[in-house]
Amino acid sequence: MTSPGYRRPLMIIAAVIAIVSLAAVGAVMAVAYNGGVAPVWVTSTALYGLPVAFMLAVILVLDAVRQRRRQ
Repeated sequence: MTSPGYRRPLMIIAAVIAIVSLAAVGAVMAVAYNGGVAPVWVTSTALYGLPVAFMLAVILVLDAVRQRRRQ
């Protein structure tokens, strides 16, 4: 049985969000190391991006479990 068409785009979105937010965490740390303050949007991306990506990953895992049990 083939997987539904929404899984791959959702997985790509979760991966992109995770990569961008990890880059934002690195940027915040680099700016703070140099004694500055990162812009609010960078800090917000670092703060909220990883939990959003994690929740999307949990949704994908739960959907895969549900799909597996139906087979």
